[in-house]
Amino acid sequence: MGILFTRIWRLFNHQEHKVIIVGLDNAGKTTILFQFSMNEVVHTSPTIGSNVEEIVINNTRFLMWDTGGQESLRSSWNTYYTNTEDLRKAGLLIFANKQDVEECMTVAEISQVLKLTSIKDHQWHIQACCALTGEGLCQGLEWMMSRLKIR
Repeated sequence: MGILFTRIWRLFNHQEHKVIIVGLDNAGKTTILFQFSMNEVVHTSPTIGSNVEEIVINNTRFLMWDTGGQESLRSSWNTYYTNTEDLRKAGLLIFANKQDVEECMTVAEISQVLKLTSIKDHQWHIQACCALTGEGLCQGLEWMMSRLKIR
């Protein structure tokens, strides 16, 4: 009886996880968001404020906030996570976007510049991707999903 109840509960129990997408302007944040939500490339203009989309994968709901990346907007990024104690458990997923562009930084170069190996109190993952084709995006989501199973 307990196993049956657990299976039924999982069908209706949609977990919600909040994702904040931050990055420099013209990094492809909105393109990544729309690839996740619509599985297509959408012509975008610079984001002023934020875009929010809900993505559901295997009964897990991700509420994704795409924030504007212009220098004048960066000071407002903290409003998306202020007073969020859950950041203690937050993971860091870095999409190394635009891997289709000649002379772009490699995953190893980005990791070195951001000093990712010095991060000891949070799990992190860097994923090479191309938002225009969607290549690498699913692997990033798979990493996020695998972290949820561990906790």
